[in-house]
Amino acid sequence: MEKAYSGNPGDSENEKTEMLMVELENESYFKISNHDAMRPFFMSIVSDSNHWMFISSNGGLSAGRKNPEYALFPYYTDDKITESTEITGSKTIFQIHVNGDIQVWEPFSERFTGKYAISRNLYKSVYGNKIIFEEINHDLGLAFRYQWNSSKVYGFVRKAALTNLSDADCQITLLDGIQNVMPFGVPSDLQRSTSNLVDAYKRSELEPSAGIGIFALSAIIVDKAEPSEALKANIAWSLGLEKPKYLLSSLQLNHFRKNQEISEEKDVKGEKGAYFISSTISLAAKAEKKWEIIANVNQTHSQIISLSKEIKSNADLPRQIGEDIDSGTKSLIQLVAGADGMHCTADKLNDTRHFSNTLFNIMRGGTFDDNYQIEKGDFVAYLFKANTEVVSKQQDFIGKLKDVFSQTELKGLLQQTGDADLIRLSIEYLPLKFSRRHGDPSRPWNYFTINVQNETDGSKILDYEGNWRDLFQNWEALALSYPEFIEGMIFKFLNASTFDGYNPYRITKDGFDWETIEHDNPWSYIGYWGDHQIIYLQKFFEIIEKYQPGHLRSLFDKEWFVYAAVPYLIKPYDQILKNPKDTIEFDPNWDAAIRKQRDLIGADGALLTANDKEIYRVNFIEKILATVLAKMSNLIPEGGIWMNTQRPEWNDANNALVGNGVSMVTLYYLHRFMKFFQQIVDRSELESVKLSGELIEFYHSVRETLQEFSPSLSGSISDHDKKAMMDRIGKAASDYRQQIYRNGFWGKKRTSSLSGLKTFTQVCLDFIEHSIRANQRPDKLYHAYNLLTVKKTEFSVSHLSEMLEGQVAALSSGYLTSEQALDVLDALKGSALFRKDQYSYILYPEKQLPGFLEKNNIPEADVQSSELIRRLLFVGRRDIVEKDVEGGIHFNGNFKNAADLEKALSLLAKGEYKALVEKEKKLILEIFEKVFNHKAFTGRSGTFYAFEGLGSIYWHMVSKLLLAVQECCLKALDEKTDPVIVGKLLDHYYEIEAGIGVHKSPGLYGAFPTDPYSHTPKHRGAQQPGMTGQVKEDFLSRYGELGVFTKEGHLYFDPCLLRKEEFLAEAQDFEYFTINGESKNISLKKGQLGFTVCQVPVIYTLNETESITVFYASGSNENINGKALNQRISSLIFGRSGKIDRLEVSVNK
Repeated sequence: MEKAYSGNPGDSENEKTEMLMVELENESYFKISNHDAMRPFFMSIVSDSNHWMFISSNGGLSAGRKNPEYALFPYYTDDKITESTEITGSKTIFQIHVNGDIQVWEPFSERFTGKYAISRNLYKSVYGNKIIFEEINHDLGLAFRYQWNSSKVYGFVRKAALTNLSDADCQITLLDGIQNVMPFGVPSDLQRSTSNLVDAYKRSELEPSAGIGIFALSAIIVDKAEPSEALKANIAWSLGLEKPKYLLSSLQLNHFRKNQEISEEKDVKGEKGAYFISSTISLAAKAEKKWEIIANVNQTHSQIISLSKEIKSNADLPRQIGEDIDSGTKSLIQLVAGADGMHCTADKLNDTRHFSNTLFNIMRGGTFDDNYQIEKGDFVAYLFKANTEVVSKQQDFIGKLKDVFSQTELKGLLQQTGDADLIRLSIEYLPLKFSRRHGDPSRPWNYFTINVQNETDGSKILDYEGNWRDLFQNWEALALSYPEFIEGMIFKFLNASTFDGYNPYRITKDGFDWETIEHDNPWSYIGYWGDHQIIYLQKFFEIIEKYQPGHLRSLFDKEWFVYAAVPYLIKPYDQILKNPKDTIEFDPNWDAAIRKQRDLIGADGALLTANDKEIYRVNFIEKILATVLAKMSNLIPEGGIWMNTQRPEWNDANNALVGNGVSMVTLYYLHRFMKFFQQIVDRSELESVKLSGELIEFYHSVRETLQEFSPSLSGSISDHDKKAMMDRIGKAASDYRQQIYRNGFWGKKRTSSLSGLKTFTQVCLDFIEHSIRANQRPDKLYHAYNLLTVKKTEFSVSHLSEMLEGQVAALSSGYLTSEQALDVLDALKGSALFRKDQYSYILYPEKQLPGFLEKNNIPEADVQSSELIRRLLFVGRRDIVEKDVEGGIHFNGNFKNAADLEKALSLLAKGEYKALVEKEKKLILEIFEKVFNHKAFTGRSGTFYAFEGLGSIYWHMVSKLLLAVQECCLKALDEKTDPVIVGKLLDHYYEIEAGIGVHKSPGLYGAFPTDPYSHTPKHRGAQQPGMTGQVKEDFLSRYGELGVFTKEGHLYFDPCLLRKEEFLAEAQDFEYFTINGESKNISLKKGQLGFTVCQVPVIYTLNETESITVFYASGSNENINGKALNQRISSLIFGRSGKIDRLEVSVNK
């Protein structure tokens, strides 16, 4: 590893922080030199299995397997993990014997700051699964490093190495190990809240013959008066040091620091666990000493005894551990390669960032297990969990299935059954693995589980879960690598939506889930999100139409779709008008009935049934209509879609917009959705479809209302007409909902013409486009959200400040011309949203909040205007206001909002001040609003300084902007727009891409720029590693840059956005994996680059002409002039047939 050493003697604070790519032991790493000069940053170290590790650049960490209940080190929030570096995780102390004296060196500790001239470097594997910490002590001529690795068999492997850089031999006594090791069986919430109680149950024991530290509870921690044995343990052991002394706690570390004697620990009770080894070694000049500490969780007596025997008898154990680590790396690469994450260009930073984007995308959404192959055992188990009645009826069908069969074979067999439920469930079946919710110590509100292997026998598990608005977006990128599963994704989406047009909270392999009211949890809430639903579904539709043209039309009249039963009752329209912030009631009786039926038959028990108690089935058109009508029945003309279902949209931090907010963001996306829907309906040969009678009444009412009010589109729509129209369509939606809530669907279908549907689609578009035009700001930007004021006969709309979210949605809407898109981008660059230091964009303009003493000051004129305030001050009552020693007047410090003030006034009115309160209540509330301006409050977004808060860049939205601008660039090129406009659009695209930051310095980015992060506050570097929705957008943008497109079932290559400098400047091997899991290399030449499409290697070569050479696995090849493959060859690639070995594409210079 000598290549890694760098830097000159001196204080590391004065050394330059930079990132280089280095080779260590035949592996590629990115090295940040002098990383300790940066503020500590947080990382996620990944594995191919169920390991999780969240680690700070200062060494503090939490790690474990599967989920936080299987922790090796305590699972806390990222700030606490960073602060715990001295007491949790790695700890090393050296005593260096020099001329009869002893020098103590404690690498990576702040205890010895300034004592030595040191350099600290951080290395992260290009695959993201290994991290190395290095400290070079220039005064002592020593270098120490430790490395975290993961092993599927053995757990976590911490490799350590001490190198003598000097020309003289030296003798060293070392103490090395890990601290704060958890016993097995401690619930994560108990550890967070009552860790001192947990300590009382801890017992750390040494199995001396093999040197295994055993960390267990004396009993499972319960408050019941019953025995509760703790029969599993976490363990640690070591290799590489001869006959070391063992410590099982950190109690003697100070003794060692002071050169006092330490004694071996064999049984430590009631203390935090640790595993240290101590030994004295002689290190020759330029020599290196290596050792390892291995730790694992969830171990039984049998496993520990077996391991003890292996340690004592297997001399080959170090090699086996190394091979298992290497096997895990290969498996991880294979997972990413399966989702087209392997690229080879001249830009290694970009290639690595694409690998990371792909990796985190499949970590969130999962990836497919074996191309399009399906294992009977998992499929039948899924069917059984979904609907036991279907399994009982379809035993003959199940009996015909082979042990492993293809998706194509399954679909062929399905058509013979005619069983709508079996067809639906089979299409929805997605053999995904490796998925987990995007929870981690920087996102503690989400709980993750990496459910990839059976706890009993270690066998493979296929599973996925996620918040629906997260899972579906990650599938969008995955669908490009597995396009034949796109139909299943669409079915999963549509069949998890309700009859009133919304989607529940969470999606899993075994169904869907919804939020419930938890009265003791202040974060507990219910409701539906909006904009995600439209744009994510639309992206799925666009993909299936590109890859399987016409397939959506074939589903129009198929009754293979159902409604999710979610126990939420949206209130009647008149009640929504009264309080649009409180619009949904949770029905506990319905909730209990759904859960009872789900327990009885499986996940299908949570589907809506008709009056005959049979699952209620509808066709594709009805499902789309239900979704569209949910939006159009909340359309405030010239305002947007009324956000009255108790949830915000993409930006959760704008939660105060709920109720009085209207979303242009959803309306922009709805335009794209309706234009697409219009196109596929126009191409249909059907004349009519059957729809539920109840829905038809709703649909006709909305259509007729829009038609009736359409003459108003010739000018600005009056506030009176806004309310009059909304009253009509809002009541139609309310009547429809209440009818189904009370009586369910009667099961009677009526014929509805497609000509009427075309009329409806067009009138919707007329209103949508009118509203888009009305929401262009004077500065050429577009409003994102507006505020609605409800009056008796009027709806008035007022505007908020500019938001990045609105510009992204407007650019994505498909409505703007190329000239208008350029206007938006020019205005955006010159707006308050541009953050020059990061050369990127914040979500909304940063505002300066008043300091603590600047707020809550009531102007003297307002004090004098209120007799009640004057009276209260005179008598010294502080119920409402108080006076400070300098004469300033302030509202009661217990008030959080006007509701608290109203309660206090109500209490005051019960006494002698009743008349005054009744007279001045409105005035007092107006003064309160004047002081605090709560009407402009959009939510926590305007009150905190990180995440989606003030001054923060939220990278997912920036990447959404990048993808939207790319679409605008491609549209401009396709329409042969003025080259000047195209050039300016491209300039914006590359500037936005540069701002995202893969080529930024670590100091500016705040972390390894090859890793995605969620946000960057104004005052810190990148925060929240890895599991960000950004990765999906960046994956899609990258393939757009490479010019990989599909249209009408034809794959074609048009790299019009690709820069020449991305082609290799020298020959290089391109590693990839075949669909059969075989690792291969292609020798690329200067002027080439490589990537994969559905795991088929594609080699670009700069040339004078455009052509494609198809190399078949059989050894033959075929030359094609131009950019496009025919449908036959394209299908072989999309279908992962294995018949195409590679494609070589000549790209015009």
